[in-house]
Amino acid sequence: MSALRRVWVTRARPGAERTAERLEVMGLVPLVVPLLEIRTFDVALDLTGVEALALTSLNGVAAFAALSDDRSLPVLAVGDATADAARAAGFGRVRSAGGDVTALAALIRKEARGLSILHPCAAEPAGDLAGSVGTAANVRAVPVYGAHETGAAPPEDWDAVLFHSPRAARAVTAVTGGRVAVALSAAVAAALARRGFVEVRIAAAPTEAALLQALAPGAASALGNPGPDV
Repeated sequence: MSALRRVWVTRARPGAERTAERLEVMGLVPLVVPLLEIRTFDVALDLTGVEALALTSLNGVAAFAALSDDRSLPVLAVGDATADAARAAGFGRVRSAGGDVTALAALIRKEARGLSILHPCAAEPAGDLAGSVGTAANVRAVPVYGAHETGAAPPEDWDAVLFHSPRAARAVTAVTGGRVAVALSAAVAAALARRGFVEVRIAAAPTEAALLQALAPGAASALGNPGPDV
């Protein structure tokens, strides 16, 4: 297989632009054609008794900010990019778990025991935060956004494609021409079965840093540590 230079980015905006920037740093050519778009739900958020927010994605930050003007609650964020987005949205007390949902659950068990925590999340969340936290805190998940298929056609000329979620993987149609798919996790890879890829690579960890490392091990070193969030 020749060098994988032209890379199709399937994730929804605004995350797609962040991935594209990282690919450019690696010397690759990003082709941003999202298979999903994010839509915020029209829900009323009841913050009565809530003592903290758990935020697990950039989309969760944006959706909460669109639904509520309250910025007084402390935020427990899954990773650095989500934490930065929360600060940019106006939250003053933000802690980053520096990892994935498992790391966030560990942070909650350590520093937020007994608290009532609201988790604004996706309709199909990537992990079960409340289940991971267990009885250490009262985590209430409220879906505030969902991913919807765009129906977009693939770019005309691409070498590899990145999949950040099973939902995006299910949205892709059969491919031809010996292309390579790179999946964020085994669950994402499973959703790519029988799609016709000549190779499906799986990131060593469910982070974008690991995803890009699986795509191009040598080039990914140019990123340093781009942060744990996807």
